[in-house]
Amino acid sequence: MGNLRWKAPVLAKDGDGIYEAYYYGKSPIQTEWPSELGSYYPQGEDCLTLNVWTSPKVSGDKTVMVFFHGGSYGWGAVSDPLYDGQNFVAAHPDVVLVTVEYRTGILGFMDFSEVEGGDAYRESGNLGMLDMACALRWIHNNIAAFGGDPDQVTIFGESAGGGAVSLLPLMKEADGLFQRVIAESGSVALTYSREECLRLTQMLLKESGAKTMEELVALPEETLVKLNESLNDYNNFPERDGVVLPEDLYAAYADGKAAHVDMLIGTNADEARYWIEEMGYTVPGVPGKLTYSLAVPVMYGSNTKNFSDADKANVKAFMALQTDRRIWNLTEFYNEILFRVPALYQAEANAGNGGKSYVYYWNYPSAIPDLGACHAVELAYVFNNLDETIYTGNNVDASLAAEVQQMWINFAKTGDPSTEDNNWPSYNEDTRTCMVLDQKIHTENDLLGEQRNYIEPLLSYHLNGGYTNLDYAVPAVYLYVAVVLLVLALLIAVCVWIGKARKKKRKQAPR
Repeated sequence: MGNLRWKAPVLAKDGDGIYEAYYYGKSPIQTEWPSELGSYYPQGEDCLTLNVWTSPKVSGDKTVMVFFHGGSYGWGAVSDPLYDGQNFVAAHPDVVLVTVEYRTGILGFMDFSEVEGGDAYRESGNLGMLDMACALRWIHNNIAAFGGDPDQVTIFGESAGGGAVSLLPLMKEADGLFQRVIAESGSVALTYSREECLRLTQMLLKESGAKTMEELVALPEETLVKLNESLNDYNNFPERDGVVLPEDLYAAYADGKAAHVDMLIGTNADEARYWIEEMGYTVPGVPGKLTYSLAVPVMYGSNTKNFSDADKANVKAFMALQTDRRIWNLTEFYNEILFRVPALYQAEANAGNGGKSYVYYWNYPSAIPDLGACHAVELAYVFNNLDETIYTGNNVDASLAAEVQQMWINFAKTGDPSTEDNNWPSYNEDTRTCMVLDQKIHTENDLLGEQRNYIEPLLSYHLNGGYTNLDYAVPAVYLYVAVVLLVLALLIAVCVWIGKARKKKRKQAPR
């Protein structure tokens, strides 16, 4: 806060006070949004807090599990009921659970390299990531007071949080502060280049009227809240800046930079269908499925427009494997290129460099129409908050929830997620064994392998789901414009015909 705005976080000063932890700390500044319930909690810059759930039933050095929430790095808060740790720790008193808040949006991920005075803010593109590392340092220093073992820490997260825990092993600021990673529906793919990040910088300068870092730092908090309302849709992801994070994250994994940690990583079968509901919030009054069906082809056309001929051939071959309606075929393309294949790349690279990797594929669906096994559907299961049905609908399998929680905990404790009922082999390039989490849990080798072969060469394009830099000169847009013009032409023709008919009728009418 103050002169530390857009600066790296600083650990809280030591103190011996006793405080009633009745309320959550403030949510980071963000626009209120129906699927992000934490956005309706009081917000503010003073948001760098964490929450510890521990049980007195088991004392001693407990395994520590630290969760980082999702929200596209622009939304989300630990006060979301999905992330409440009470039920989890009540069911597993031998674990200490920590949930962490971090800066999001324009306060957490901004590149000021081209702003006057920006030289003093070289880390600003990844402040939210540095917040997480700072929280891990606090946990390392203090968790023993809550019964936790500071040398037995597993970090886990979903969506943006899954991306974050994939990045933290590559950061020197987090080195030695955790031993294992569980990445749910997030990977190094969910990042931006410097060029992508700078667009939001220009928008912030234009909206605020500020020209220098001094002027930006002087803005009142309430002004930032208002600025965020107009800019939140354009929020950045963590920046491949070469300062906090490597510029080539795939190469960092291939070089073994993350092999010092055990990794459990996975995705859901229908990740992208999550955005059907989001589209319904985005365009009020229009069914989300309709907006989604119109928007996805535009993104697809823009994303693939500049592919090489060889890579366009890969896309064509991938699409030839699909047998559903076109919108669901495109959805599967994004399931693979944004989520599953980047996760598999991480797992394979980690295993190939001597680290332990485990991969899952969540296939148990939501009861909400069209969502399937969508993004975030597993969160209620993992946290043992089965009454939170925002993504699951009324289709929760309590036995699946209990088994998944045990898998996550076993991995956190031992580095092996196997349970009494389900042996989980590690992932490697030869077998590519994947645990399918469904009503009937089972393993498969090289699941959807042919799809992976066509998509993996495309990772070099760094597609990340960002929509603020789309090229709208694509066939889908041309088609929509043609349809609109055709409808207008038909309406005009009908109006002209009606006008002529009325005129003729008036002439024929008796006087």
